[in-house]
Amino acid sequence: MKYRKLGPWQVSAIGLGCMPLSRPRETEPDLIKNPELAIAVIHSALDSGITFLDTADIYAPSWRDFGHNERLVGEAFRSWRGTPEEKSKIVIATKNGITRGPNESWGRASSLDYFLRAAEASALRLGVEKIQLWQHHRMNPEMDFETQFENVLVLKDRGIVDQIGLSNVNVEQLRRAIKIGGSSQDGGVVSVQNEYSARYRLGEDVIDLCQEFDIAFLPWSPLGGIGRSVGIANGDFGKFAELARAKNCSPYALAIAWLGHRSPAILPIPGASKNEQITDLVSGVDVTLTEIEFSELQASLPENPQLQWELVTQPPFRD
Repeated sequence: MKYRKLGPWQVSAIGLGCMPLSRPRETEPDLIKNPELAIAVIHSALDSGITFLDTADIYAPSWRDFGHNERLVGEAFRSWRGTPEEKSKIVIATKNGITRGPNESWGRASSLDYFLRAAEASALRLGVEKIQLWQHHRMNPEMDFETQFENVLVLKDRGIVDQIGLSNVNVEQLRRAIKIGGSSQDGGVVSVQNEYSARYRLGEDVIDLCQEFDIAFLPWSPLGGIGRSVGIANGDFGKFAELARAKNCSPYALAIAWLGHRSPAILPIPGASKNEQITDLVSGVDVTLTEIEFSELQASLPENPQLQWELVTQPPFRD
């Protein structure tokens, strides 16, 4: 396994986005009704050398099961057969800041009181005394950015979380956060989690700023998003399938390699619901691209979709 820097840690160059394990499925197996199967996927990831797990409090089959994914990740970590030394190398990140209520009502909450209660609840569900990496999930458009970020810093100042990050921010917001609280080198922002894939490449300037300030960039939906990842294999998102055949790997493994080549700051967190998917995705860490191959892939990428992040409401499982 290769490694990349994430704040004070060296973690595997690929993480596991655990959200799909709490997503209702129309096909078997039903991971919601059979949580042992979901836990087995996380165990497979950890056994393969993955040392970074990403979750969030809103990842759940419904609003009534709020926190489902955090509880799943916590149980998977506790029941993993790894040695104490191996377990000490695992970093678990979670996110708060999106609300989810009756009738699947979605919103934002960034007050200090909400952050304190949400982070403490997340720690309880994960079964940890202190959250290793806590990320503000989405900004509240009804509050100024500075107030929200200052509330984030309080969580670290009070020792509730060890490190802090941001999710779904633009480059100007990231610059303001660095100015207020510093970057990874100063004990400030250590990670940014934005959407990024061959399909969706808005916000390239955020990646470049992360690289400049030694901040890990954690792309969510790095394979194109739920229901869209097949586009990598069928040619919708570029010549990944064609080059993968030449390099004797899967198009998905090649997509992981493409992300890693794009910037040393990138640490992809693809989701998986089967053990064999873990094996394939991890293999992408060892696939290397020449500059010519990378340039050819870049030239084959489709035009960016003109998508904008929602300000207040968000459909379930967008990220």
